Amino acid sequence: MSFRVRAIETEDRALVEAALKSAWGAVRVVSRGKLWDPLELPGFVAERGGDLVGLVTYRHEADTTEVVTLDSFAEGEGIGSALLEAVADRARELGKTHLWLITTNDNIPAIRFYQRRGWDMVALHHGALARSRQLKPEIPTHGLDGVRIDHEIEFRLAL
Repeated sequence: MSFRVRAIETEDRALVEAALKSAWGAVRVVSRGKLWDPLELPGFVAERGGDLVGLVTYRHEADTTEVVTLDSFAEGEGIGSALLEAVADRARELGKTHLWLITTNDNIPAIRFYQRRGWDMVALHHGALARSRQLKPEIPTHGLDGVRIDHEIEFRLAL
């Protein structure tokens, strides 16, 4: 089944907010000790037949671009890959040298997903979630498969 990727527009705010709350339990996101509001960030949506099937938000800094959120609501259809490619294309247009992102130690499907797409695991930020919970107390202590969430794993993709 096909889908279309396009930039998030102002009128998408309510849709994006609802999707983020559904996927993350809240709109706010913490990465590397900083709290972000993805509603204030640029991004892309994937749509099929008028329905939201994926979403990515990102932010630029110096020579890099951080992927802040990535969600595919229809797994195994290439949506996540297409959204990451849209961010990579935008970053290249701006002369960025690489993309980076954070996931947590419990998120084995994401770890596998990034590695299969050529992303390099460059750092383990041991104990980072204790600090993240100070900024966002609603972060659960346990995640996928009941695994305790304690660490951030940083991935990087050269452009």
